[in-house]
Amino acid sequence: MLMNVVGLLGWAATWLGLLYVLIAYLSPSFSFLFALPLCYCFYRAVVQLRYFSPALQMRRILRTYPWRIIRGVPHGLADHAEVSHKHYGWFEFSNPAHPECRLPLVFSRHHRTEWWHRRMAPRAKPMLKAEIEMIWFAGDPRFVGLIAASGRDGITPCRLHILEQRMASQDSERFREWGATAEDVERGRRAGISSHP
Repeated sequence: MLMNVVGLLGWAATWLGLLYVLIAYLSPSFSFLFALPLCYCFYRAVVQLRYFSPALQMRRILRTYPWRIIRGVPHGLADHAEVSHKHYGWFEFSNPAHPECRLPLVFSRHHRTEWWHRRMAPRAKPMLKAEIEMIWFAGDPRFVGLIAASGRDGITPCRLHILEQRMASQDSERFREWGATAEDVERGRRAGISSHP
């Protein structure tokens, strides 16, 4: 959240600084040189606003579910057979009620997934793949999850990203099949999920 605020303030300050230099120190004939940088700064400030909603949801997930470190999580970038909606990669986690059953969680947004995609690609170098061999996970794969890679120190999470449950026919019957109790559904709601029965 701090980085989001710093980024937003930084782009806004850059935009104002460029505008001030243009108005105070340069003649109008230099306006065309500043048009593109001013537009880009404005665009980046608006894009930065889009990061607040996911950051707030990450906070809700972490208040509801603790971090767990998991090794060797199956993942892929191609379409998953059980996921009906468009997505940008998936990880499969064990169902807490039925550990032998795996449920896919997907990247439903493309923003800030480049780092993950480079390591999930089938042709990624072994050194890159090793960086996601062990991941941090907070959540319930029946609803929502938050993943992270290990930081450089190896003991803190970094590169946080929300994964969502997007399997077809998410209804009361499906949640019962997955072994979700009313308490599990309530925890999902506390984590910010509003689409559950």
